[in-house]
Amino acid sequence: MMRRRFLKTACCSALTAALALGATACGGDPVGTASGGGDKALSGQTVTVAGVWSGTEQKNFQKVLDAFTEQTGAKTRFVSTGDNVSTVVGSKIEGGNAPDVVMVPQVGVLQQFAKNKWLAPLSESAEKTVDANFAPVWKGYGSVDGTLYGLYFKAANKSTVWYDPAALDTAGVKPPKTYDEMLTAARTMADSGVPAFAVAGEDGWTLTDWFENVYLSQAGPQKYDQLARHEIPWTDPTVVEALKTLSTLFSDDKLLAGGRKGALATDFPGSVEKVFGPKPEAGMVYEGDFVAGVAKDEFGRKIGEDADFFPFPAVGSGEAPVVSGGDAAVVLKDGKNRKGAMALLEFLATPEAAAVWAAEGGFISPNKSLDLGAYGDATLRATAKSLVDAGDTVRFDMSDQAPAAFGGTKGAGEWKILQDFLRDPSKPEATAAALEAAAAKAYGSANQG
Repeated sequence: MMRRRFLKTACCSALTAALALGATACGGDPVGTASGGGDKALSGQTVTVAGVWSGTEQKNFQKVLDAFTEQTGAKTRFVSTGDNVSTVVGSKIEGGNAPDVVMVPQVGVLQQFAKNKWLAPLSESAEKTVDANFAPVWKGYGSVDGTLYGLYFKAANKSTVWYDPAALDTAGVKPPKTYDEMLTAARTMADSGVPAFAVAGEDGWTLTDWFENVYLSQAGPQKYDQLARHEIPWTDPTVVEALKTLSTLFSDDKLLAGGRKGALATDFPGSVEKVFGPKPEAGMVYEGDFVAGVAKDEFGRKIGEDADFFPFPAVGSGEAPVVSGGDAAVVLKDGKNRKGAMALLEFLATPEAAAVWAAEGGFISPNKSLDLGAYGDATLRATAKSLVDAGDTVRFDMSDQAPAAFGGTKGAGEWKILQDFLRDPSKPEATAAALEAAAAKAYGSANQG
């Protein structure tokens, strides 16, 4: 269904310019430019790239790498790491077999790599391209102690609420603009006989996303940043207020498919199935733009027709939130081809590189210079536009910025505590205290380590 619309000429000119600017890459070693007669600048070289992607995502990223090969002559080799990127990359470094480039899926992992002194700063050329094509917030997430190490190539808009248009039509409600309107619509849907939300409470990470959207809108970006860095405690009144806001939804069993008990037994794919599967049990499911892929590929829904979304609505007097995740490209110091690695990052920073994957689907880019027409369908264009239009107000997933012991471990830390909160949302203050105890321990250990 997706159409590949890669403009070869545009890509060629962009990469040639990037290579020409790259004379200061690698501490002064020239990246090189294409010589007369059509010779490729990096012919005979190989760039090894490691990342979490597999299946369709890996195939689509390979098309981006193939575009790089076409213009430079450098071959590429992709190595799938699985989810545990830091362990796999660390073992490869210790074994003397470090990849040249790693696609890092979390800010916390990027910071860990920098702390371990595994990373080379981006070239001057790549940094200039980042400055031109990305909102400053993305440069900030790719930097550690003021040095730019990571280029955010792929992003996710995690502020989208997906719904079955027929379910909303049956209940006589329209996509809401505010959180209060969303609750009113949810109650109307429940009264019509269909629970409003499928909540994936079995996967604790989805509950962190619920909290982060409410908190960003209600408390604002500055408080969000402070909490993400643990500069304010999780017992702060703003955290308690956000938990109280969530408790209004979580405490009403009529609004949740299967009630709280059912939600705690539902994983993420199951939550999408409850809305878009053959036997719908709810009208809406909150999660990122990747819901569309599951609805389309697993359940045959046509995105924009019988599966659609509205932006996560503003809470109270706050702005509508835009929470994002993303994958950053970094260059390892111990890789064997620093010059080729830097040239690849210079290419990935261009809108032409992003356009290759954008046409294939399952991808949005934080690159503000990418023409929205590059995306293969209107829904992708809308989610990408929402992300780019947020500019510096977009915030990276808070749990992905935290030490893994707090923000990224099944059955522990934030994931488990918010599952306990879903089970019994009646004591927001106690939940905040439990979150603070777990955060203090995790951040303390990370700082000591």
